[in-house]
Amino acid sequence: MANIAIWNNNPGPVWGNTPFGFYDNDLEFQQEAPLFATWCSRRLGYPIVEIELQDINFYTALEESITTYGNEVYQWKIREGYLSMEGNIVANTTTFNNKLVTPNLGTVIRIAETYGSEAGAGGYTTYYTGSLTLTASVQDYDMKQWALREGITGSGIEIKKIFFEAPPAIVRYFDPYAGTGTGIQSLLETFGFGQFSPGINFLLMPIYFDVQKLQAIELNDQIRKSAFSFDLVNNNLRIFPIPGDRVDGAERKLFFHYIKRDERNDVTSATPTYDTGSSTLVTNVSNVPYANPVFCEINSIGKQWIRQYALATVKEMLGYVRKKYSTIPIPGAEVTLNGDDLLTDARAEKTALLEQLRAMLDITSRKTQLENQSLEADYIQKTLMNAPIGIYIF
Repeated sequence: MANIAIWNNNPGPVWGNTPFGFYDNDLEFQQEAPLFATWCSRRLGYPIVEIELQDINFYTALEESITTYGNEVYQWKIREGYLSMEGNIVANTTTFNNKLVTPNLGTVIRIAETYGSEAGAGGYTTYYTGSLTLTASVQDYDMKQWALREGITGSGIEIKKIFFEAPPAIVRYFDPYAGTGTGIQSLLETFGFGQFSPGINFLLMPIYFDVQKLQAIELNDQIRKSAFSFDLVNNNLRIFPIPGDRVDGAERKLFFHYIKRDERNDVTSATPTYDTGSSTLVTNVSNVPYANPVFCEINSIGKQWIRQYALATVKEMLGYVRKKYSTIPIPGAEVTLNGDDLLTDARAEKTALLEQLRAMLDITSRKTQLENQSLEADYIQKTLMNAPIGIYIF
């Protein structure tokens, strides 16, 4: 095998010599990479010992370290604010890098709206109206057979509301004391009920007076008459009282609201559908628009972490190289290389650096910062309580 040149403290150009070229166009990266190679080689013992690497290995480690730093920071940002990010429409050329992600209630409200579907007060599940022809003397009706006749397939339907009620009490509202001088009634003309009661008195009474009479009539009907009710168990609908023949011979329809279970169970039903065109809808962590960081915009704290992580990566690469040739024969003896030590140190350092970065990110989370502010306010208040209070004489 031909001799391959190793590090000679003469780094070559950066542009075009990194695996992905993420930061090759960044002028500060072009200046940093050769300096990092020199610093890193000296940290590893050059020129006392030879470094069996080339400049492209140092550049590769630095590029990987910057990308790892960005991934850790942006993964934390996604964890911190994903509830506010989900459902956002962003242009494909837009990123959240260096953008302030403001918390919002969009996703929370979208989740809450699914509960509205069950209550019939909004949501994303469609309510359908169906009708059933009542047959004289028939009390039980199979709703599964009705759904099959209507061509509804899949997991079936769920009845949400049945409109089978007695006529309203106002229809039967006749005051037995009207005109006798012992009682009075009001007309409720504003609500369109005036035609149901005789207009004997014209003294306007409070609305609760009429409501109490309606409730008394309805309670009387529930106790003394056959109640209009129904019982829905599994697929069988039983109605009370048993339908009878209509005098006019016309069909009687029983109306109800129902939903299709397939639509309620559809996990995409609550996802807004947009013609995004050149935009992207944030649906999971894989399409939250974070790009690789811009190296020149990273502060000195982040750059030092990047150098330390890149140094550990270089140690790892050098360890693999030296482990391949663990011993080198020399006249009268042999030299043992420290490949295993380098690999052990590199892995431990990378793990420690990642834990350090993640701990720092957790400390800066919104929850932790609010807790710290609350504690600080408590401590300030306790401190001020011990301060002497001046006495002012006017």
